[in-house]
Amino acid sequence: MTPADIPGLPPGVPEFLREEGIEELYPPQAEAVESGVADGESVVASVPTASGKTLVAELAMLSSVQRDGKALYIVPLRALASEKKAEFERWEAFGVDVGVSTGNYDSDGEWLSSCDIVVATSEKVDSLVRNGAPWVDELTCVVADEVHLVDDRHRGPTLEVTLAKLRRVNPGLQVVALSATVGNAGEIADWLDAALVDSDWRPISLRMGVHYGDAISFDDGSQREVPVGRNERQTPALVADTLDEGGSTLVFVNSRRNAEAAATRLGDVTADYLTPDERSELSDLAEEIRDVSDTETSDDLAAAVAKGAAFHHAGLAAKHRSLVEDAFRERLLKVICATPTLAAGVNTPSRRVIVRDWRRYDGEFGGMKPLDALEIHQMCGRAGRPGLDPYGEAVLLASDHETREELFDRYVWADPEPVQSKLAAEPALRTHLLATVASGFARSREGLLEFLDQTLYATQTDDRSHLESVTDTVLDYLEANDFVERDGDGIEATGLGHTVSRLYLDPMSAAEIVDGLRDADDPSPLGLYHLVARTPDMYELYLKSGDRETYTELCYERESELLGPTPSEFEDVRFEDWLASLKTAKLLEDWASEIDEDRITERYGVGPGDVRGKVDTAEWLLSAAERLAGELDLGSVVSVREAKKRVEYGVREELIDLAGVRGVGRKRARRLFEAGIETRADLREADKSTVLAALRGRRKTAENVLENAGRQDPSMDDVEADAEATPDPTFAPASEASSDQASLGDFE
Repeated sequence: MTPADIPGLPPGVPEFLREEGIEELYPPQAEAVESGVADGESVVASVPTASGKTLVAELAMLSSVQRDGKALYIVPLRALASEKKAEFERWEAFGVDVGVSTGNYDSDGEWLSSCDIVVATSEKVDSLVRNGAPWVDELTCVVADEVHLVDDRHRGPTLEVTLAKLRRVNPGLQVVALSATVGNAGEIADWLDAALVDSDWRPISLRMGVHYGDAISFDDGSQREVPVGRNERQTPALVADTLDEGGSTLVFVNSRRNAEAAATRLGDVTADYLTPDERSELSDLAEEIRDVSDTETSDDLAAAVAKGAAFHHAGLAAKHRSLVEDAFRERLLKVICATPTLAAGVNTPSRRVIVRDWRRYDGEFGGMKPLDALEIHQMCGRAGRPGLDPYGEAVLLASDHETREELFDRYVWADPEPVQSKLAAEPALRTHLLATVASGFARSREGLLEFLDQTLYATQTDDRSHLESVTDTVLDYLEANDFVERDGDGIEATGLGHTVSRLYLDPMSAAEIVDGLRDADDPSPLGLYHLVARTPDMYELYLKSGDRETYTELCYERESELLGPTPSEFEDVRFEDWLASLKTAKLLEDWASEIDEDRITERYGVGPGDVRGKVDTAEWLLSAAERLAGELDLGSVVSVREAKKRVEYGVREELIDLAGVRGVGRKRARRLFEAGIETRADLREADKSTVLAALRGRRKTAENVLENAGRQDPSMDDVEADAEATPDPTFAPASEASSDQASLGDFE
């Protein structure tokens, strides 16, 4: 089938596809077209990575837009949303407007109504439905990328409920679900009333195998010699073998620390394969990485990158991750050592994938637990890029014959597990039942159960009693906390319940926040940070060895600031959770006290991405707390707002006004303050030479800052920096010794 054979596309698109090199559709793509994907029919495409799933989605969306419809593309990750928007923007030449939305969970995203294709995370789509986005009922086509993630206990229920709601709002909605090969794709197709395209076809061959001794044994019975010398490890030998043929390698390990250590070691391998031009480009990239954040993690990453290797995990800043991914796609970086998060849809294919660690620590399991076959297959699917690689290889590592046999049985020859709905768990239903009532999708217990009958969970079980039992437990909780009111079988959300749903809060988080704020008229920042840190919506820091004593002492030292009664030390689990939340709160307090980012990452054993994640989550939860305090007419509104601003900007109280000027940030605000410029009003009147000196002679920066502060004439023409006005670079906040504060960290 050729592009010209595809019905319903905008004029010129088939010719454009041919210009892109698509002379003929891949077999799974042709099967999807034959199943009606370009005619508005729902399709589940369960095919391997790199087999053309995205084009299937584009055909559905473009044909839908051509029929005067509107399309939505749902992704699991924010990073993937940006990547897909950039990819879809090539259709703007054909009059198709593309928009992306990932943040601001309490917004209705009205501006997206003018877009033909909207890219968003499942959480954002859920929040848009809750906030009554007017364009949601105009949707004619919805694409769910990585739909097998309904199996994920964190993200899965949101995707599942969101698809059910969108289908309820838009009868006849075309749903295109894209998935890696899973064991029960037919069940997903049944749930979505969709045709199934189930294929194991790939444009280039992928061989899976196990390295043991001096060779890789593949699933097709072939072998490849990769000798490992005495005192040599398997991974460096396999990476060098790939480089000998000009290929790149992805190495999957089970922890951040292992990813960083492996990248450092493999840099010694990749460095020998770099050309002079690559060394120069990598040197520039390393400097760019160092500039992202003033942390040891940033320096370690830069050092590895300079040698052609990198690590990738959730502790990196978003900019770190995007720089690494781009350089790897361009084959400038030769190897990435990553935790499994990189396998979740981000486009980073390589010649060879090495799964070094096939076990991962699981607290509930009580030790190292083997990964699911589906997750391993997702990693292996990254091997082989059409147009660049003649083949793809995925290799697991065995140190003995017994392990070799186990890996073949468990992964190489095994089919991926069937995906299972995680909706019936109480934490998931707590959030989604309130939203379902508040959004008007159900107004009675029976109505709720009827709505839940449209979910994957209902498709997969004949036992309605468990879901009914959990539903009743959740409704009792929602009523007890004044989120819903019941009159017989009828259910209505209260004003508070509507607010909680629109704010995209877990009702248990809202209950914790409301209870805490009711007991304090003027809470301290630490008390508020601790309050939001102990909600289910915040992933708190773990207590490490020695932390219990440290934070027990801090707990009693500052107990008067904490909102709510401190659990007894003899209540082990509750007290441990209380201290873990306190540790998280102390990180936030340090950040809001202008403690250096490098000092924070070292003190708490986290990466810059973790700091940013905690800050963003705290800002969102404190914004929600401010709204709740205002709605309930509590006296803590001002304190909450100030704590929110301090954590948002990462500054002490006196810098809030300055740091709020776009382009200033925490470091520049401190320099301006030390130069005697204390408010945005001062910026409008200050001597320009003083401003220029405080901003280290950066004229363009100074002009932008002055313009953003509202200065009528921000020009720095003919202005010279006042040397005497340069602030003392050794300033340190009172809470830290100056030796820790040679320079203030920032996310500018």
